[in-house]
Amino acid sequence: MSQQQFQNKHQVDKVNWEVLETYLRSKKLVESNAPLHIEQFSAGYSNLTYLICIGDWKAVLRRPPFGPVPPKAHDMKREFDILVKLNRFFPLAPKPYHYCEDPDIMDRHFYIMEKKDGVIIDDSLPLEFAENSRTSQLVSDAVIDTLHQLHEVDYKEAGLDTIGYPEGYLSRQVHGWIKRYQNCKTDAIDGVETLEKWLTNHIPKSPDPTIVHNDFKLNNMLFSPQNPGEIVGLFDWELSTIGDPLTDLAVMLAYWKEEGEAETGLTSVTNTPGFASRKEMLDRYAKKS
Repeated sequence: MSQQQFQNKHQVDKVNWEVLETYLRSKKLVESNAPLHIEQFSAGYSNLTYLICIGDWKAVLRRPPFGPVPPKAHDMKREFDILVKLNRFFPLAPKPYHYCEDPDIMDRHFYIMEKKDGVIIDDSLPLEFAENSRTSQLVSDAVIDTLHQLHEVDYKEAGLDTIGYPEGYLSRQVHGWIKRYQNCKTDAIDGVETLEKWLTNHIPKSPDPTIVHNDFKLNNMLFSPQNPGEIVGLFDWELSTIGDPLTDLAVMLAYWKEEGEAETGLTSVTNTPGFASRKEMLDRYAKKS
């Protein structure tokens, strides 16, 4: 058993799933008498996500990590409420089923949402896509088209105008991250002070605000197994807010590795031949928006 598998099993075992199963049945979320099956999705650096299966019924449970949690972080209620409103206008966001904050059911608040079926693309192409010579371009186009589709959602009509403060959004981002760096830095690094001054003196004027996913990257998307040009799900909405849409574009481009690029600590299949360049991705977004 790998360390990752051991950690996942340990975290699965820390939840009383029998209590949860009884609770799900009491809320009429599931009617099958089949036994409960639990599987944790690969652990990231934030909230914990589990696949829940009872017979043919499948759903996903999302909850904060175990151990101490910073105040206001890992707010499952906020994330659930965003999905309730957003799913009607942007169905790639999973449909939420139920929210619970009863400590007798689980030590932390959690919610249940739909299980979407598809293919995750990360540092290599899955077998379903590898033999299609157009896969790389289809994936590239779908990523930009989905980002544009999200930014086209009328957040006021969706009732999401209260989830963020678009005025001064970029300034808060720049000054906030500089402050975080200063609070946790260890050694002095040459050039950081110059960079901080440049950033604070070159904050651009933002376009009209939109919904901002805030972690828009390839491995947060789910692709149709039959069509690499179709995205069927977009996940991890915990950081979403209302702000500058170009920050979403910038985050995506930062993760979008290019062929022949120097090592950055990030890995992505996009550095293999056939994927659009960052410049091409930027141009496609500009044309669509």
